[in-house]
Amino acid sequence: MARNKQASRRTVQATADGYENFVARVGMQTPNQHSASTYRANFTSRNRMLVEWSYRSSWLIGESVDAIPDDMTRKGIRITSEIDAKDRGTLEAQLDQLQIWDALNDVLKWSRLYGGAVGFIMIEGQAPMTPLRLETIGEGKFKGILPLDRWMINPVLTRRIKEMGPNLGKPELYDVVTTATGIPAWRIHHSRLIRFDGVTLPFQQKMTENEWGMSVVERIWDRLTAFDSATVGAAQLVYKAHLRTYKVEKLRELIALGGPAFEALLKNIDLIRQFQSNEGMTLMDARDTFETHQYSFSGLDDILSQFAEQISGAVGIPLVRLFGQSPKGFSTGDADLANYYDRVSSLQERRLRLPVRRVLDIMHRSELGKPLPDDFTFEFNPLWQMSDVDRSTVAVNTTTAIVNALDAGLMTTKAAMTDLRENSDVTGIGASITDEDIENAEDEAPPGIGELVDKPPEPTGGDPISNEPTADSAGGRGYRKRALRWFK
Repeated sequence: MARNKQASRRTVQATADGYENFVARVGMQTPNQHSASTYRANFTSRNRMLVEWSYRSSWLIGESVDAIPDDMTRKGIRITSEIDAKDRGTLEAQLDQLQIWDALNDVLKWSRLYGGAVGFIMIEGQAPMTPLRLETIGEGKFKGILPLDRWMINPVLTRRIKEMGPNLGKPELYDVVTTATGIPAWRIHHSRLIRFDGVTLPFQQKMTENEWGMSVVERIWDRLTAFDSATVGAAQLVYKAHLRTYKVEKLRELIALGGPAFEALLKNIDLIRQFQSNEGMTLMDARDTFETHQYSFSGLDDILSQFAEQISGAVGIPLVRLFGQSPKGFSTGDADLANYYDRVSSLQERRLRLPVRRVLDIMHRSELGKPLPDDFTFEFNPLWQMSDVDRSTVAVNTTTAIVNALDAGLMTTKAAMTDLRENSDVTGIGASITDEDIENAEDEAPPGIGELVDKPPEPTGGDPISNEPTADSAGGRGYRKRALRWFK
């Protein structure tokens, strides 16, 4: 009984979870080489010079940073709501004239490179420190967007946003610290900024980065150095692809003695190098030996491909987009590009939709003097480009479906023309339909269920056909009175 009580009083010790074999030294908790593995922060995002040098000197870093922002902004948007044609043209012209897409592209690039960046909404005649009130924007006062990276502007951490909303707890003000380019040392209110973070960090890690995000370079740094090392190593092996050796009897003695014998040896080697070629001959002593050695490069391409795939996975960009090369085998890379474009589309919806709508509202007030309509909508133009055969097939199917729905009375002519124009970017048909054409279309209601669609037969008019027999026309011998046929 005493032993049982003592056994029950034993304290259970906590152990680390996971498989381990102490005898074979297998497992993370056993003394082996693998158990010493760990992860440590390299804080590459804080080293601005290193990040900039890698961006300038490494095409792979440059493409990793630029690819996604370029794809997010290169196709623009299309306005899907019904607004006046002149207003639509004004907004589209201002997007090009003020270089809005170029500015947003730069803000996205610098956010990925440095870990954070902002776009300053420039409105003439208003103090940057004051909150932005859309109703106070004057005509023609919107001047565009000024990109500022995280090293050009600092958040004021002592002033926080206290209003309930998505910005609760974020810095309320930002100070411009780089004035060498002529930008005044403004203190800017957060409502006048469009902020993007690179790689979003959790709260504790965000505090270490002055409440910015992390550079995309930091996450791929180890994979990048491994790829560059393998590439440079493979390039160095090219110099050793064709080695030649020359054996000389008693070479050490000749080198040690020096004098005429050593001079003769050097002269002999120079003559060999001078006259030796693919078509020439090699002059040497009968007791000397000349050999060539070939180096095999088998397996290097597989190693480089593995490193390239790891980098591609780290940045989330497929090989066909990042390296400009198609995958091996029978794959064409279309499926990889389709998945990548889906990811870009999700980033557009998550990060660009609200800023773009905000800029469009400001432009609408600045150029037209009124806010955006409540039902204003827009869509990002798709990145995927179909082939001519696929586009024609989709166009035929879409047009047939719209015509069938119109004939069946499920939609009006006005609705059919609207749907046909909205799908014109995909089908290539209906882009020439204007708002005026849609307004002039007869917006009649579809017929109800059970109503006759066919028109009733029209009554016959004119004299009825006579039932009297007809005679043949006059010939050379006069009229013939013989009956020819009957009509009933």
